[in-house]
Amino acid sequence: LKFGSNSAFRAGTLITLSSGAAALCAVMQIVSQEELARHQSPGDLWMAVDGDVYDVSKFARLHPGGSQIIEQYAGRDVTTVFYELHRKDVLVKYAKLRVGRLEGAKDGGGALGEPGAISAVPFAEIPAFQGQHSPYYGESHRRLLQAVRAFVQTELEPIAESADLAGEYPDLELRQKLGRSGMMAIRLGPGPWLKALGSLGVKIPGGVAPEEFDYFHEMLAHQEFGRLGRPGFIDSLGAGFGISAPAIFHFASDAVKQALGPQLLLGDKWSVLSISEPFAGSDVAALQATAEKTPDGKFYMVSGLKKWITEGAYADYFVTAVRTGRTGTPKDLSMLLIERGPGLETKQIKTTYSTCCGTAMVIMNNVKVPVENLMGKEGSGFKQIMYNFNHERWMIAVSLIGQGRQALADTFMWSRQRKIFGKSLIDQPVIRNKLAASAASLETLQAFLETVTYDMCKTKGGAVGDRLAGPIAMLKYHTTRTAWQIADDCVQ
Repeated sequence: LKFGSNSAFRAGTLITLSSGAAALCAVMQIVSQEELARHQSPGDLWMAVDGDVYDVSKFARLHPGGSQIIEQYAGRDVTTVFYELHRKDVLVKYAKLRVGRLEGAKDGGGALGEPGAISAVPFAEIPAFQGQHSPYYGESHRRLLQAVRAFVQTELEPIAESADLAGEYPDLELRQKLGRSGMMAIRLGPGPWLKALGSLGVKIPGGVAPEEFDYFHEMLAHQEFGRLGRPGFIDSLGAGFGISAPAIFHFASDAVKQALGPQLLLGDKWSVLSISEPFAGSDVAALQATAEKTPDGKFYMVSGLKKWITEGAYADYFVTAVRTGRTGTPKDLSMLLIERGPGLETKQIKTTYSTCCGTAMVIMNNVKVPVENLMGKEGSGFKQIMYNFNHERWMIAVSLIGQGRQALADTFMWSRQRKIFGKSLIDQPVIRNKLAASAASLETLQAFLETVTYDMCKTKGGAVGDRLAGPIAMLKYHTTRTAWQIADDCVQ
């Protein structure tokens, strides 16, 4: 239960409450101070935190610090002591232990707020959602933000830590839940897939109309997922999907799009981008995987290795860069949509973050691929790869900024909760200086992001094109430098 080490990219500041728990809260008993004081014996232990009363009788045996400390403070309001040792979101995990509200506690108090609520914690929100006037956001952006946040808090936060630590891949049920809630489509950005949702019975979160959806809506969705604070788990929820599905919708044949598109949007099938190799990473022109047509011209036989393929371990389809020519130029490259099957094997790669995102080696040995799975024309692969890069880099920056904002909000709350030498950490000048430095860097970065995102909204083709390549690359660079600073300040 103790807060322990302060990981700069841990989520959980924003508190959730299921609808069932909300209904239970409405009928909970009012507990007087006298009644609370009667529960202070081993086997009968109650405590009050933030006006909520918890029965910790059975939990005392499981407490990491032993039952003695629980017995010492039982029968009273322990709000101050609790927050000297714990993060506030600990109370979410143990909400089932609540038995009532302390008499005289203010209505609307307690640790648990409604899912999707906008936070009042300083710097926990984009400034536009804490009172700043902004030309970029409207009511539809607020609705989408709160809808996505509610989904993240209720469906993802409860499983994030265990999945990340255990290295568990997202199962089909979770992937379908992401698809059917619209969470996959909106993180692909504006595009034809949004209009296809209606025929599948899927709504854009927050009731946003497809024609109203812009890159700021997408930005908010990525940042809310980023708030989960566990990069491996975040990437397991669609990092590979998000950079491969748009290529399928843009470049695959109409027959493939009609057959596979709905399955992707609903989360029934999963695609990944399969470009990097042991021989070539950023130098895509040096790729060595080959695709040769069979004598009858009906199939490609594909052989080669792909490496560091995010979500590759559990993907159904691989948007794969292959060499179809022998001229030694970028025109040798083509893109194929390869379905998992005979001749294609994936092996988990252990990386510096969680294995739950299925980073894989993809081994292809004479994989038989129908020529109908060629994306675009032969020789157009290099252009298709470049088509993805700007949006991919922007998406990475957006997610990281969301992680940084949550880290700062977590640290701000903890510095107010934790008391040492008789006063809160935030009263220490050195702590205030670190918080101020991180906040200044974060908000400067957010302003840069909004400028680039607005440019994307007004540019034909969005992020595609040479002109935006420079600004987006600088944004990504600045984001990584700022993330290091925020991580260092928050851990300190």
